[in-house]
Amino acid sequence: MGRNKARDAVRRQGKGMSAAQVDEAVAEAAVRKREAREQLWSFSGQGPYPYAPDPQGLAELWEAKHAEWRRVEGLMGSSGWATYDPKQDTQGSAWAQERAERRSRALEAHAAFLKQRREAAEELRAEVWLSAGPSRQLRAVASRVGLAPERVLALLAERVIVGEDGAVSVSPFVPSR
Repeated sequence: MGRNKARDAVRRQGKGMSAAQVDEAVAEAAVRKREAREQLWSFSGQGPYPYAPDPQGLAELWEAKHAEWRRVEGLMGSSGWATYDPKQDTQGSAWAQERAERRSRALEAHAAFLKQRREAAEELRAEVWLSAGPSRQLRAVASRVGLAPERVLALLAERVIVGEDGAVSVSPFVPSR
C-alpha cells in the first residue's frame, strides 16, 4: 500500500521537475526516511506515538518514496531527460495502469457486493413446516410442474391478494418455471 501511494505521489509531484529538483527530492526523501525510522525506534514501546497514527506506515511510506525518487533519478539520468514526464516513464505508467485496473476491479466487486446486500435485504427467507396432508399436496404439485416445493410456495406468495377485510387469497394459476 505504501509503495503504491509513494509511486502515485512521485508521479504527481515529479511532473515537470528538472534533474536538480529530482536530486533534491531524493535527498529530502532520504532525510524523511531516516527521521521516520529514528522516531519509530525512539518511541517503540513507550506508549502513544506523538507524530503519526501509524508510525510503521509512515516509515514504510518514506522508504518507498525514497526508492521511487531514486528510480526516477536513475531513469532521468539514463534517458537524458531535462524534465520528468510521467507519460514517458513506461515502468511508472505500467504500474499506474495496473493500480487503476485493480482499483476498477475492486470498485466493481464492491458495487456488486452492495447490490447483492440490497437485494438480500429485500428478500424474505422463511422455513415453513407443513402438516402431512398439505405437504403431500405441495410435493405433488411441484413434482408435476418440475419445480422445487419451495419455488411453488414462492409463486403462491407472489400472487397473494389481501382483501379490504384482511382476507388472504390466491387466484387460480398454473405454476411454471
